[in-house]
Parts: sequence; C-alpha cells; structure tokens
Amino acid sequence: MKEQKIIQIVNDFLIDEFELEPEQIKVDTLLRDELELESLDLVDIIVLIEREFGFKVEPTEIVKVNTVGELYDFIIERVNKP
Repeated sequence: MKEQKIIQIVNDFLIDEFELEPEQIKVDTLLRDELELESLDLVDIIVLIEREFGFKVEPTEIVKVNTVGELYDFIIERVNKP
C-alpha cells in the first residue's frame, strides 16, 4: 500500500472519529498533548489499524507512538514489511 493512501486513511479516521479539523493534523502534532487523545482513544486507533491495514497491534507498541508522523511511520513500516 502506498504511503499517501495510508496517510489519507489515518487522517480521515482522526478527523471523523475524534472530530478534529484537518489543519490540526501535522506530522509533528503530539497525539496526547495537542490532540488530547487518551488511552481509550488509542484503543480506537488500534482497532482502526487492525481493521484497515490487517495486522495485529499490541498496546505496548502504540504507547511508544507520540506524534502523528510516528503513527504514519509505524503503520507504513508494518504494512510494507516483507
């Protein structure tokens, strides 16, 4: 899957699920501090990843993701893993 498609899926999800404005979503935006996502919100993100991208995510993995860009990179790396 192409990087732009992954980024679009993630952005659409963040906008729809958490009622964010598109301009809030930048690669260096902090998920917890700036977007105010909490632990339960991260569970929703895990469900999205597993449903949309077809791989299992351990909660301990997603806790290490701090920014929107890191979220993109995490997904891209796993999707494109040989």
